[in-house]
Amino acid sequence: MSQLIRLEVLRVLRNRRYLFFTVVFPAMMFFFYATSFKNQTFDGISYKTYYMVSMATFGTLSASLNTAMRISLERKSGWTRQLRLTALPGWVYVVSKVIAAGVVTLPSVLVVFGLGAVEGVHFPASTWLGMGLAVWAGGFVFAAAGVALGYAAAPDTVQPITMVAMMAMAFLGGSWFPVTGGLKTVGQYTPVYLYNELAKYPVNGVSVGASQVVGLAAYLAVFAALAAWLYQRDRKTV
Repeated sequence: MSQLIRLEVLRVLRNRRYLFFTVVFPAMMFFFYATSFKNQTFDGISYKTYYMVSMATFGTLSASLNTAMRISLERKSGWTRQLRLTALPGWVYVVSKVIAAGVVTLPSVLVVFGLGAVEGVHFPASTWLGMGLAVWAGGFVFAAAGVALGYAAAPDTVQPITMVAMMAMAFLGGSWFPVTGGLKTVGQYTPVYLYNELAKYPVNGVSVGASQVVGLAAYLAVFAALAAWLYQRDRKTV
């Protein structure tokens, strides 16, 4: 399995589209927000910190859901069918996709957090570490969602479906701007909102947000179960 994960990670890191949408684009958006709002605050947190976290989580979301397009292409090319003819267990293939997605989210987190430090966001090392771990660990929820989406959508439609899903979750989750009022009433139950809130907890000196952890764990269980079921369904059709 380690070899499969290694090959998957290397293939993703060589993809220019991945580098743009998961590293360059979030970094550009953070820089735009940081220079636009400067010393303004929201809910006791500076906008620089808010958008540093939200753009790091957006980059992670993008990298994770990008798994759907890779899986869909592998299905179309017949690669997954060839793998099923080998001794490789199906669960190894699925788990390797999730783990690889978790690994390739790290560049986005490191780049955006690095820009945050350059732009004047200062925290103790423990806070940086807490935020980084929260962003990285939360990304596995969306890695599982990416695997499920890769088997649910047809190869010709997976890209627009993935983009719409990603932008909708980011919008309701407060990635582009803080959600309030009616949007918050709906958005607070979405996985990206829970993800952003969890990632910001170390800023206020709280190590773990229990409600966010429980909510994301529930989403992870649902997405993982759905991915497993869709993988089994896809295997029966070939």
